[in-house]
Amino acid sequence: MIVALLNQKGGVGKTTLALNLAGEWARQGKRVTLIDADPQGSALDWSQQRAREGLARTFGVVGLARDTLHREAPELARNADHIVIDGPPRVAALMRSALLAADLVLIPVQPSPLDGWASAEMLALVSEARIYRPDLAARFVLNRCGARTVLARETAETLADHDPPVLGPTIGQRVAFAVAAQSGRMVSELDDDTPAAREIAALTAAIDALGIRRATP
Repeated sequence: MIVALLNQKGGVGKTTLALNLAGEWARQGKRVTLIDADPQGSALDWSQQRAREGLARTFGVVGLARDTLHREAPELARNADHIVIDGPPRVAALMRSALLAADLVLIPVQPSPLDGWASAEMLALVSEARIYRPDLAARFVLNRCGARTVLARETAETLADHDPPVLGPTIGQRVAFAVAAQSGRMVSELDDDTPAAREIAALTAAIDALGIRRATP
């Protein structure tokens, strides 16, 4: 399965989610490659930091910030159980290429009305991609949620009126994600029994439960 984390709005936590999802699948014994399709190269920076820390490589990270992604990602998928694409903000050609490559699009949004409104552009791109990929699945993911905040609930309610729906598990605003990233780690490597690690495990399980399989060419 090729999973692309995309949102035209920057700063919603795409890279953090992409790295930790890839790490969780790798921890389960899956063969995973993460494609860094963001010209900023944050996932590649994380991978280099991991190497400097002397940590074992649990999944590959490759840089493919180009609009041929829809042709190259399926080739990589032949030798992997999962491909995770960390997508770019506001780069239309790259975004469209990632959408055409994906089997599932995850759209991270923060608990804010602004994020809900900004998602309209992303949904238009998903609709456009479905002309060529009718089976393309998509879900919102509520990310960086404060505990028991009214704003998170209101954002979920706003997005409930949309297709695609919101994926059940939410990800909290937790320091553990930043601490892990600084040392080239996933949150599960700091402690696999923390709220952050449990949230990533729940999100991964929810994605698996969708039962999406790689479309055959």
